[in-house]
Amino acid sequence: MVENTQSNLAVTVTGVEDDRTGLSIPTLRRALADNLFYLQGKFPRIATPNDYYMALAYTVRDRLLQRWLSTIRTYLEQNVKVVSYLSAEFLLGPHLENNLINLGIYEQVQQAVTESGLDLPTLLAQEEEPGLGNGGLGRLAACYLESLATLEIPAVGYGLRYEFGIFDQEIQEGWQVEITDKWLQYGNPWEIARPEAAQMVKFGGHTEVYTDNQGAMRVNWIPGQEVKGIPYDTPILGYRVNTANTLRLWKAEAPESFDFEAFNLGDYYGSVDAKIVSENITKVLYPNDEPLQGKQLRLQQQYFFVSCALQDMIRIHLRRGNPIETFHEKFAVQLNDTHPSIGVAELMRLLVDEHGMGWERAWEITQQTFGYTNHTLLPEALEKWPLDLFRRLLPRHLEIIYEINRRFLDQVRIQYPDDHEKLAQLSLIDESGERYVRMAHLATVGSHTINGVAELHTQLLQAEVLQPFAELFAVGNWRQTFTNVTNGVTPRRWVALSNPRLTRLITSKIGDRWLTHLDDLRQLETFADDPAFQQEWRQVKQAVKEDLANRIYKQQGIAINPSSLFDIQVKRIHEYKRQHLNVLHIITLYDRLKQNPNLDLVPRTFIFGGKAAPGYVMAKLMIKLINSVAETVNNDPTVRDRVKVVFIPDYNVTNSQPVYPAADLSEQISTAGKEASGTGNMKFSLNGALTIGTLDGANVEIREEVGAENFFRFGLSADEVAQLKAGGYTPQYYYQSNVLLKSAIDLIDSGLFSGGDRELFRPLINSLMNEDPYLLFVDYPDYIECQSQVSRAYRDSEHWTRMSILNVARMGKFSSDRSIREYSDRIWHTPPVKVELEAYAQTKAGLSV
Repeated sequence: MVENTQSNLAVTVTGVEDDRTGLSIPTLRRALADNLFYLQGKFPRIATPNDYYMALAYTVRDRLLQRWLSTIRTYLEQNVKVVSYLSAEFLLGPHLENNLINLGIYEQVQQAVTESGLDLPTLLAQEEEPGLGNGGLGRLAACYLESLATLEIPAVGYGLRYEFGIFDQEIQEGWQVEITDKWLQYGNPWEIARPEAAQMVKFGGHTEVYTDNQGAMRVNWIPGQEVKGIPYDTPILGYRVNTANTLRLWKAEAPESFDFEAFNLGDYYGSVDAKIVSENITKVLYPNDEPLQGKQLRLQQQYFFVSCALQDMIRIHLRRGNPIETFHEKFAVQLNDTHPSIGVAELMRLLVDEHGMGWERAWEITQQTFGYTNHTLLPEALEKWPLDLFRRLLPRHLEIIYEINRRFLDQVRIQYPDDHEKLAQLSLIDESGERYVRMAHLATVGSHTINGVAELHTQLLQAEVLQPFAELFAVGNWRQTFTNVTNGVTPRRWVALSNPRLTRLITSKIGDRWLTHLDDLRQLETFADDPAFQQEWRQVKQAVKEDLANRIYKQQGIAINPSSLFDIQVKRIHEYKRQHLNVLHIITLYDRLKQNPNLDLVPRTFIFGGKAAPGYVMAKLMIKLINSVAETVNNDPTVRDRVKVVFIPDYNVTNSQPVYPAADLSEQISTAGKEASGTGNMKFSLNGALTIGTLDGANVEIREEVGAENFFRFGLSADEVAQLKAGGYTPQYYYQSNVLLKSAIDLIDSGLFSGGDRELFRPLINSLMNEDPYLLFVDYPDYIECQSQVSRAYRDSEHWTRMSILNVARMGKFSSDRSIREYSDRIWHTPPVKVELEAYAQTKAGLSV
C-alpha cells in the first residue's frame, strides 16, 4: 500500500514510514541522527555545527531524490522536449531553506530539529552558498531554473562548477579586498558527481581535410590538448510540485592525472602538469581578462562547458532512440547572454564533423535549436575575441565561423547589393582594426529568436546595438526574429523565504495562491486604505528594519535608527549604475547639516552593497569613496545620527535576503539607456520599497504597473541622453552652474573625506569633470529635488504606507513564472509535463539512471 501525505512526498510502504521519505517528526529526527552517524561519521559529542548542517541537508536531499528520479524517468519515458539553459553563471544562493519551502516541510523540519536539541537558524547559517555568479545574470538564471521546475517544464541548466566562486569581499581601510571564495571546502551535500557521463573537449592543434568513404570532403580536428569534463548534478525543485529538474555543472580534469614516466625520470612537477593545466579551466569564476592569459582562459571556460553540454544533449538524444536529424525537436537551447554563443559553431562542428551531416541541414537544425538572450547595452560586454587567440585555441571553429560568415554575407548582398558598409557592420568578423570574432553577431545569426530583457532594452537593442540585424531581418526571407521577454524574479525566495512576516500578512488576507500566481497580489488594493491593515503593514516593515539594524550592529558595530528612512542601493559597483551619484546626494545633505545644524531633516540611513570587478579601478575607488564618506559622516557629532552611511561587505544572495525586505527606498539610478533590465528593482518593489529611478531598463515597466504617482522618477530619458551626447556635452558647464553640485565636488576635492589627501579621489573627479560619461552632473539637480520629494512623502506615514502597499499589489507582472511562460510559449514551444511521484520501493527497484 502506498500513501501520500498532503505534501505528496512522505511515502509509507506496507504501513511503515520510510526513513528516507517519511515526514513525521520521529522519522525526521531518526533520519537526522542516522545521517550524522553514517554520512558524517560523527556522534553528538564530537559533531560540529557544520556536521549537523550536513546531516540535515542530506535528510532533506533524501526527500528530493524521489521527485528528482521520478522526473528523470518521466522525461525519458515520454521522450519530451527539454529546455537546455546555457549560462556561464548560476547564482543559486543557499539550497536548504529554499528546498524546505518548496517541499512544504519547513514547520515539520523545524520541529524535528528543535526536538533534537538544535536550532534551525543556526544550521541554516552554516551553509556556504555557491558563488557561481557575478550578479544579476547568474541570479536570473537561478530564478528561471526554479520557475521552470515550478511550471513543470522539462529543463536542464548547464554551466561551470567553479572550484572557487566569485571572491569574498572584505573592506579594509575602506578598500575592497578580494578573498578566495572556498565554497567547496566543507563539501557540497546537494550535488552528485556523474563521472560515467564525462565528455572530452578539444583545444588547439590543427585541422586536416580528408575524403570520407562516400567521397565527401570532411575535416578532422587534431587537438593539441584534450580535457575531460565531469558533470555534477544538483536537483532544482519546483514549488509544491513533483518536478525536480537538473542543474548540471562541469568540472575540468585531465584525461590522465598523473604521468608516471615523467615522475620516474625525476620530473615531479611535470608529472602533474597536465592535471594542473586542465583543472585551471574551472578553477575560478571569471578570471581577470585584461591580460592575454585571462582572455584565453575565459574563452576556454566558455567553450569547455558549451561543448560538454552539447555533447551531453546529443548523447541523451541518441540514447532515447531519436535520429540526430530531430535534435532541434527535442532540445530548445537558450544562450543566456553572449558567453555561450560559441555553441553555434560547436553544434555545427558536432553535426558536420562528428555525425557526417551536410552543411545546409546542419545549419537549419542549428538555427532552429538556439535562442539568444541579450543582457546588455554596453559595447564592451558584447564579447569579441582576437582572431589570433581564437585560431590558436579553436582552429576548427574559426573555419566554421568563416564559412557561416561567407554564406551569411552572400545572403546579405542580395538584400544590400554593393553596400560594403552594411556588410562590414553585419560581418561576424570585425576588421576595422585588429581583427576580432564578434560573438554577439554569431549568436544572432545562429539563433531563431533574439530577445531583450525589458521593453526599453529590446527597443534599444534593435535601434542601436544590433540595429543592422533588426533592419535586415525585418524584410526578406529570414528565420530570425526579435522579441522581448521582460525579466522576473521568483516570489518563493524573494518574498516567502526572505520576508516571512510579509508573506504571512499577505496570505492572511488573500490566501497563498499568489506565490505561484503573482497577479493575485492585485487583491491587496482593497486594503490599501484600510487603517488597520496599514498599521499591520508598518509593523512588518519596522520589524524587518530592526532585524537589519541589529545585523549591521552585530557585524560592523554601526548603530542605526530603525525608524529612519532606509535608502538602499545594492548591486554590482559600476560607473553606469552611478553609486557615486548617490554619494553626491549624501555629501549635499551633510553639507546642508554643517551649514545649518538645526535643519529639519528626515533621518536617513543610506545602505550600499556590491562588489567591483577586481580589475575595475574606478569601481574600487567608488567603494573607497562610499566608505570614506561614511567614516566622516557617521563620526561627526553635528549630524546627530540624522544621516548614517553603511556599506555591507561581501554582498551575495545570503546577505541580500535581509536587505530587500528592509528597504523604504530603492535606488535604481543608472543612466537611462544603460541598464538592460535589472532585477533588484523588482525584489525591492515586491517587498514594499518605493523606487527612485530613471526611466531605464525595467524601471519603465515597473512605473507603468505601480503608477507614476507611486514612483519617484528623475533624470533624462534614453532619447534625451542620446540627443545630449550627439550635441556635445561639457560637464564643467553643469559643475559651474549648480552651487550644490560644485560644493559637493569641491568637498571631495578638498580632502575632507580622505584625511587631507587631495590626490586620492582625483581620478574620479577628473573623470567627472572632463568626461562624465554617465551624465551624473546633468541628472544631479533633478535627483536632489526628487530626493526632497521622497522626504516630504515619508513624513506622511499613511500615504507612504498606501504607496508601499500598491507597489506590492501591482508587481504581478514581474514574476519569473510569467517570464518563463513567455519563453516557453513564444520561443521554446515546450509544454508542461506532469510528473507522478512513484513509491520509494518502486522507484528504487525499477529506475535505471
